[in-house]
Amino acid sequence: QKQLVESGGGLVQPGESLRLSCAASGFTMNYYHVEAWFREAPGKEREAVSFIMNSDGSTYYTDSVKGRFTISRDDAKNTLYLQMNSLKPEDTAVYYCATDPRLRYVSFDPSDYHIWGQGTQVTVSS
Repeated sequence: QKQLVESGGGLVQPGESLRLSCAASGFTMNYYHVEAWFREAPGKEREAVSFIMNSDGSTYYTDSVKGRFTISRDDAKNTLYLQMNSLKPEDTAVYYCATDPRLRYVSFDPSDYHIWGQGTQVTVSS
């Protein structure tokens, strides 16, 4: 059974950092073409945050997190990470990792991904 499990969320103050982890089981993450982090804030649609391409390690970030967030992957641990620095209250959301064996390109559409983690809550508040 293909599974993703996120961890690392929590309550932090503005300006602080968190590192989210997404551990894969039942499949080898780097056999797929792209992994992604999405987030969903209360009352808002799920939005793409960051992607990493396995072919060449290319990374992509939504404008609101550029320069603050870093996506990475540890193949030995079959785990995806999202390092989040200088967190802002508007970063508050449930964060999800996602991938799909059929996806060959970066997609901002959540419906293109069919393997999802359960989500981890990130709350940024003073």
